[in-house]
Amino acid sequence: MQTNNKLLRYFFLAFALFATMFSYYVWQITKTPNYEVDEKKGFALLIPKGANFEVVWDSLNKHKIVKDELSFKFLAKLLKYKDHVREGRYVIKADMGNYELIKKLRSGNQDPIRLTFNNIRLKKDLVHKIGNRFEFDSTTFARMLEDTSIARKYGFTDETIMCMFLPNTYEVYWNTTPEGFMDTMKGWYSKFWTEERKRKAAEIGLDPIKAQIMASIVEAETKKADEKPRVAGVYMNRLNANMPLGADPTVIFAHQDFSIKRVTKAQLQINSPYNTYRVVGLPPGPINLPDLASIDAVLNYEHHKYMYFCAKEDFSGYHNFAETFKDHLNNARIYQEALNKLNIRK
Repeated sequence: MQTNNKLLRYFFLAFALFATMFSYYVWQITKTPNYEVDEKKGFALLIPKGANFEVVWDSLNKHKIVKDELSFKFLAKLLKYKDHVREGRYVIKADMGNYELIKKLRSGNQDPIRLTFNNIRLKKDLVHKIGNRFEFDSTTFARMLEDTSIARKYGFTDETIMCMFLPNTYEVYWNTTPEGFMDTMKGWYSKFWTEERKRKAAEIGLDPIKAQIMASIVEAETKKADEKPRVAGVYMNRLNANMPLGADPTVIFAHQDFSIKRVTKAQLQINSPYNTYRVVGLPPGPINLPDLASIDAVLNYEHHKYMYFCAKEDFSGYHNFAETFKDHLNNARIYQEALNKLNIRK
């Protein structure tokens, strides 16, 4: 009887030891961090449409991501990941175990790309910003920006389609289509242009597109947020007086030479709908992607009698404003003298 009890105790002891070892092994292959990636950035695994497990593994293997290949493949098989490969972009973090990653890949819970628009003037700048960050070809996106039928679909022309891309930070999935990307941008555009903003635009004789075109001029003239409503007021005064806007940034845009620092008389002669010295009214499209503050500055522009402005002599980035051309010339002279004192030639 004692012998049987001893055998039973040995059996339970052996079983407990086995269970402990097995549990540790299971924990090790499922929970232990198993990926060689940057601790801060991680690694973005891109799985294209139609990819199978071999394609996924080739990508992981190529970048030497997986430390213990055997445990990864074993768990992938156990969780039947081979039958549930989903396209997308998945960020692998340094502290991830096999189970966490495989469950993420299997569920299709991909990580979006954070896309920020700023300092963009031309369509090619926007295309460059998109670059190869998404699965779709950026050349396809470039063609779409030039397609008048696509612009019309979204309520724009090929000149104004850039208005749809409001400067902001967006989260977009890597495997979105070009059409899906355009739809996303139009969705955010529609959210920004609330009924209140549309009403404000209508009250000052503009529509959303014209307001953004005006805002692009304000954006190019000043980076000072507190001054934007006053600058907008100057251009609204000129617009309402049916006089040329006379905005240097539009002439620079017409030349497509953004190295120009000071517009000359010769450059003012360019025959372009963007030359607001020769053409009365707004140009046919925006000259940049104005930030949201510039758009709101136009909608809430400062009501005053100023018709002119020039840079301040203290080089603060602010401007001196004038109601008459005579006063404007005096302000311009003061600024020029300040430049001469510092031997600055613009």
